[in-house]
Parts: sequence; structure tokens; C-alpha cells
Amino acid sequence: WPIERMVKAGTHSPTNSHDVDLEALVNDMNSSLESLYSSCNTHTETAPLLHNSHVHTPHHGHAPHRRGPRSQRPTPPIPLSCPQERLCRSQPVHINAFMRLQEEQQQCRPSSLPAVINPFPELCTPTGSPILSLIHTTDNHVYSEDGAGKVVEVPADMRARDVCQLLVYKSHCLDDNSWSLVEHHPLLGLERCLEDHELVVQVQASMTSDSKFLFRKNYAKYEFFRNPLNFFPEQMVAWCQVSNGSIPQSQLLQNFLNSSSCPEVQGFLYLKESGRKSWKRLSMFLRRSGLYYSTKGSSKEPRHLQLLSDLEDSSVFTVTTGRKLHNAPTDYQFCIKPSKVRSECKELRMLCAEDEQSRTCWMTAFRLLKYGILLYQNYKSPQQRKSPVSHFSTPVRSVSENSLVAMDFSGRTGRVIENPLEAQSAAVEEGQTWRKRGHRMNALGSPSLLHPSSLSSVIHRTQLWFHGRIIREESHKMIMQQGQVDGLFLLRDSQSNPKAFVLTLCHHQKIRHFQILPCEEEGQMLFSLDDGSTKFTDLIHLVEFYQLNRGVLPCKLKHPCTAVAL
Repeated sequence: WPIERMVKAGTHSPTNSHDVDLEALVNDMNSSLESLYSSCNTHTETAPLLHNSHVHTPHHGHAPHRRGPRSQRPTPPIPLSCPQERLCRSQPVHINAFMRLQEEQQQCRPSSLPAVINPFPELCTPTGSPILSLIHTTDNHVYSEDGAGKVVEVPADMRARDVCQLLVYKSHCLDDNSWSLVEHHPLLGLERCLEDHELVVQVQASMTSDSKFLFRKNYAKYEFFRNPLNFFPEQMVAWCQVSNGSIPQSQLLQNFLNSSSCPEVQGFLYLKESGRKSWKRLSMFLRRSGLYYSTKGSSKEPRHLQLLSDLEDSSVFTVTTGRKLHNAPTDYQFCIKPSKVRSECKELRMLCAEDEQSRTCWMTAFRLLKYGILLYQNYKSPQQRKSPVSHFSTPVRSVSENSLVAMDFSGRTGRVIENPLEAQSAAVEEGQTWRKRGHRMNALGSPSLLHPSSLSSVIHRTQLWFHGRIIREESHKMIMQQGQVDGLFLLRDSQSNPKAFVLTLCHHQKIRHFQILPCEEEGQMLFSLDDGSTKFTDLIHLVEFYQLNRGVLPCKLKHPCTAVAL
């Protein structure tokens, strides 16, 4: 009827010169709509727009005919040019065809991406994709040893190494490649250090609401690459094909990293029976295919081996609750936890070794057999040693960083020292000058330095390796958490002697304690570790000396046991 309205509008003139040429009008409309339907590729059998319909044509000298029912409109049919036009020209959009066109467009769109129009489709992957992908981030709470927490925004592709570098930057810590992110389960009493290549968001998906991430040092993370003999005793490592065949020490790590070789770790472990508090001593074998135990003594025959756990979908954890909770036979517990298990204790494989060296061997071999060459790439990666954080290449400097700068006042005007090496040498020179000034004041008999609250007796409290009044058990726990490597140490106040201090040192995976006693000489308070043979004015002097000389200690002081505050 819209065309009929156009016809009526044209009949206001009483002359034939103003009559509307309906055939030309319809052909013009058909030609304009033909391009639309040819682009949609809809070959439907729909009738033409004006096929078998009638339009009233006004005659000269008659009044315009009013619109009425279609049966009362005696108008001739409009001629069509050919049968081909009856199928293709002036066709309305068929609903089914239009829905099929929308379905085809939806199939071309990637279903995994959100429907956001990309203003620059040539920059997308795949080429020309009209969809713009979104980067999803999650907020993670990371805690330090003192319970303080920090919220970190973690993208989906952010690795554990990147999170550690970000926290090192924000906390103004020394980046010595020994920081790690720890997955901690307080209800289960389990924890493990995340590997540098693991995605934090994926690990968080398998954690419960009570679990959390800890940020701490772990010097033993890659120590087995430096000193493999301390981690793999010869009696525990053997070839799979050859019974009781020792692996040459020169090829020890190569056999673990090479996927074509078949290394095997064997020995006795205590296994906690399911649903009971009793433990059973079994002969265990760790291979690439999983951890097995023998049902008949130490037999390696396949019919006597039972699979205890695979390596692909499991992770090895350290038990932190102590032996009393699980009634363990020794203090050297560890656990194999399936990745899909959150809080079900029945699925946990509680194991117990006979000593610390064997436990370390089992846990290190588990990591090597599971991740293989990835661990070596993490150890050798240049990004781990010197590179900015990938996700935060241009971080914003904090107020504290802008306010603490090294300056030189030796000239007439002060200047900011830009060179880090020059700033470090200036700090060392200033420290030596301060110590010389202290010696001169002691020689003059200054009473302030003889007082217990003098600077030489409290200067050590500003050092990272000093932990104040912690008990012996707490120092053991800190050493074990940060990796029992040779030279790991801390200093603390003595519990038995209020004026003395204690040096806690790790050597050959054993923790030893050495008492530091004060002694007075010519009115000056000194400190000694070897009953007065070697004396020092303060504990900083003492630590610096034993970092360069072993003296009476079993090894040099190498790694300070540090507790960072986020």
C-alpha cells in the first residue's frame, strides 16, 4: 500500500501529463534492491513485490478513486521482463534466510573471545578479526613471615618469577634470585615453593579459601645444580635397566634432565596407612612414570611393584605440622598431593624419611623427574638475573625511593651520586670513617660508648641477619624454610646469657649453634666467637670477618637468613 499512497498523491492533477509512470517506478525500485539481495546470497523462491497485485490508475476527468478493498481495485498486473526476474528481483528478506546469515557470521567469530568490537582489526590475531580480546587479572594476597600482607594484581599469564620480582621491587629488597613464592595450606600443614615457570592464577585455582601465598627466601631452590653430590647419595640413585648400577657423578644431573634416560631413586620410606595413624616401612622406587612401592621386600619385579602416585598431576609438599600430629616415626615428613585435591586428607600420600638428606633427595628427584629441562632453563635464564619485570617495565617510583638518594658533600656544593658503584664506595668509606671515629672516642675514654645502650652494642639490630629474641626452635624453623644450604646463618639474642648472642649456622643440612660472648678490654666492650682469640668491636665486624674467613666455624657465612616485611 505505500505505492498506492504514492499513486494517490499523483492523482491530484487533473491532466495526463502529471500521471505517474508506475512501470518505471517499480523497475527503479527493483534495480535498487537487487544489489542488496545479491550480497546476501539468498536464493529463495519468494514472489516479486508486486506480483499478482493490482494498483488503481487514475483517468483523465475523474475524481480520485478512494482506497477500498483489494477486490474492488480493477488494475491490470504489472508486466515483468523475464522469468529470471520473478525469482531474484524485488524480493523481500526471508526470515529464515536472514537467520542463516546471522548464524554464519556467528560461526566466523571466535567463541572464546568476548564480543568487543576492535577498532584496529588489522592488529588482531587471527588477521582481520573484528573481536578485541580482554586481559583478565585477579587480586592475590601475598603474606610475609610476620603475617603482613600485600594485594598484588596478577594477570592470567604472570609466572611465579614475575610476582617475586614485583614484590622485590615494591619491598625494596635485594634481588639475589633466591626469592620464591610459597603455596601454604595451614589446615593441611603443607607448603611448597612454586617453580618459576608456574602460572600463579592456575595454582590459585586449586587452593582453598584458607590457603595463601607466602613470600620468602629459598636458597636451596637451585642448589642441587651447584652441588649435586650433597643432594643425591650414591646408594640412592641407580639405573633402571641395570640393577644396583651406580650413576657416574659426572652424568648425575644429565640423566635426570635427559628425557630418554631412565634414572631411578630407591630407598626405604615410611608410608602412612589410609585412615589410620600407623606407618609402614616400605621399599620405594621413584621413576619417570611415578612412585612405586614393593609388596615383597626390595624386589623390583613388575609383579611386585604397586603404583603409589604419578608425577604429572601431583606435587610434592613439605609437612610443617610436626611429627606429633600424624604420629610420624621421624621429623622428616613430606607429602605427595594430587593437584585436583583441595582439602581431602584421604587422597594425600603421607611419607616419612629416615634423615634430612634422604628426604631432600626424594623431593629434589621428584621435581627433576616431573619438570626436567624446565628447571635447568629457570636456573640458567638470563631474565632471572638481570632484567626488569616483564609486566611492569616502567614502574612508578615510590616516595621513599625519591627521598633516599646518595649525595656527595665533599665540594662546595652537594651533588647527587648517579653511579651506583660510586654510591656504594662512598657508603663503605663513610662506614670506615665512622668506625675510626669510634675508636678515637674509645681511646679518649668516652663514657657514652661504655654504656650498654651505646651504638656499638645496638648497631647490629638494623641488620637483616639479626632476629632479636627468638627461641631456638624458631631459628631452626627459619633455617629449614629458607633452604638448608651450607653457609645459611642468622644471629639472635641468647636465652641463657642476656649479654651474649648466638650464631645459628647450617652445614651439610645440619643446624649448629655458636655462642658469641662479650669481653671487656681496656675499658672497651668487644665480642668474640672463639673464647677471646679473635675479638671484634661489634657484631657487624664479626659477621664480615667470618664471611671472608672460616676460622673456627665449619664453613664461611654465606647466606643471611632474612625475614622481609611487606
